[in-house]
Amino acid sequence: MLLPKGGVSWKAARAQLPPTRAIWVFLTKTRFLLFVAITGIILLLWRGISTSASEMQSFYCWGPAKPPMEMTLNEQASWNAHLHTPVIFNHHVPLEVNSSTIEHVDLNPIKSTTKALANRERVLILTPLKDASRYISKYFELIAELTYPHDLIDLAFLVGDSTDDTLAVLSAELDRIQQRPDGISFHSAMVVEKDFNFKLSQDVKERHSFEAQGPRRKAMGKARNYLLATALKPEHSWVYWRDVDIQDSPKKILEDFIAHDRDILVPNIWFHRYRDGHDIEGRFDYNSWVESDKGRRLQASLDKDVVLAEGYKQYDTGRTYMARMGDWRNDKDEELALDGIGGVNILVKADVHRSGINFPCYAFENQAETEGFAKMAKRAGYEVYGLPNYVVWHIDTEEKGGNA
Repeated sequence: MLLPKGGVSWKAARAQLPPTRAIWVFLTKTRFLLFVAITGIILLLWRGISTSASEMQSFYCWGPAKPPMEMTLNEQASWNAHLHTPVIFNHHVPLEVNSSTIEHVDLNPIKSTTKALANRERVLILTPLKDASRYISKYFELIAELTYPHDLIDLAFLVGDSTDDTLAVLSAELDRIQQRPDGISFHSAMVVEKDFNFKLSQDVKERHSFEAQGPRRKAMGKARNYLLATALKPEHSWVYWRDVDIQDSPKKILEDFIAHDRDILVPNIWFHRYRDGHDIEGRFDYNSWVESDKGRRLQASLDKDVVLAEGYKQYDTGRTYMARMGDWRNDKDEELALDGIGGVNILVKADVHRSGINFPCYAFENQAETEGFAKMAKRAGYEVYGLPNYVVWHIDTEEKGGNA
């Protein structure tokens, strides 16, 4: 096609277009209008079908072709193999509590381990006192020598039913040691006063008679429980029960005991008695023992409210006493599984007490106080051990008249 000279102009292009009348006639023809109508209907139907199909996806049944009751096990396994139920979690934003009356305590980090020093585990030393003023000075002399870091040790005392100056002497000694500038002072100290109105003569013969043992042990168990419930704090990993009337004990007793990693551990308790210039190494504590068949038969024959006391002829239990075993010259780490324990020195993992194992102030399996504590602990699945060759020296109280 040849372009006109001078290029393309609007007039030239317009001359090439069909006349307007011809276009109008074409558009108004019946066949063209029918074609447009049919095309529009097809497009509308196609769009409607597509939209319905996508919306129906939400209601499509993805279940199997058969009811579950009619499917074989293989068909059920084949169908369920491809199922993955989507789960959407709507996590809550953190809850912030600003009330000063609400305290949060997390006991999960509090452990009792053999790495107590490295972990800076806290120790609570508990001592119940009654008419003990004459022993307190020696008590503080000994605990001041403990090599476990004193800033990790808390002290707590219960003074009850005392007729002497126990409270005043204790307060003065505590004030003196806590004021020392040489690192001997302890992390904290607590004094608890509680009278139980238990009246028993301090006369050795009467106090250690068989008839006095049941009521006496029950009262002592109650005193220990009050002290424990008041002084035990969430930060404590170990509880060390220590009597006031100890004559001598190793300075590293806490580290030595912790290294055994036992739930409950006690040493052997002896005493010094000098006659004619000779040291008679006496055996003191008959409350740490191993049960015997004879003891079990005796216990089965007793009323449930009877409290057995060791070392008295009224009830022969046939038990094996740790006090009659061992020698402080031998291996100090040798262990002995026990069924009953004495209370002169006890190291306890704090979680044992937190679990509800305390000192029965009633007859528990015919035992009370520390022996009942040992039986309760063993019933709960905790370990109770003694160290026959690890000796803590008690004062000589001339108590052997009532003991075996």
